[in-house]
Amino acid sequence: MATNQARENILHKIRQALSNPVPVPFSDESPTNDFYTTSNKNNIELFSETFTKLQGNIVSCKNNTQLKDELLKLFSQKVWSTIYSMEDQWIELIKSLQITPYTDLSNCDVSITGCEYLVARTGSIVLSSNQQKGRTASIYAPAHVCIAYTDQIVADLDDTFLQIEKKYKADLPSLITFASGPSRTADIEKTLVTGVHGPKEVFCFLVES
Repeated sequence: MATNQARENILHKIRQALSNPVPVPFSDESPTNDFYTTSNKNNIELFSETFTKLQGNIVSCKNNTQLKDELLKLFSQKVWSTIYSMEDQWIELIKSLQITPYTDLSNCDVSITGCEYLVARTGSIVLSSNQQKGRTASIYAPAHVCIAYTDQIVADLDDTFLQIEKKYKADLPSLITFASGPSRTADIEKTLVTGVHGPKEVFCFLVES
């Protein structure tokens, strides 16, 4: 009997709450004030600085010719021979370097991708499932090379979502990833370890638009 009475009391309180909803204590408008201090650097400088602090490696290129030279230099320094990519633009680039694109992601030395955008404030590479092999190419390889152009840099996360919404309209990608430097974790004894859940090294080749 006591159990039934307690149940009825709870249900009665729920009915009362549903019939008299409490007004939301804040407006529907988004805050207009920035949460972060505004930087006096431009987006290119800010991205380069933040990305480097996150243990990313950035290579600035004036044009596509310098991009090819810098890629060859990196491949030689790292002794990478199995170069993976599934994006048409970069497959053609790899072939132009007299290298046969590698097709096995699980056993490659490095994966090359493009990106949707670069976020200046957070130093993040924005990738999506709309890219060819966009769910896996930047994660499975031991090293990740992202090739991007300066006109892909946006200031902050808000700008990223606005640009993606503008680009894809109603047909948004099913996955959007923000990669901020190499994979790292400090879960075990607060010791920072890189490469646990993704690439140990991340390179961004930033080409002037």
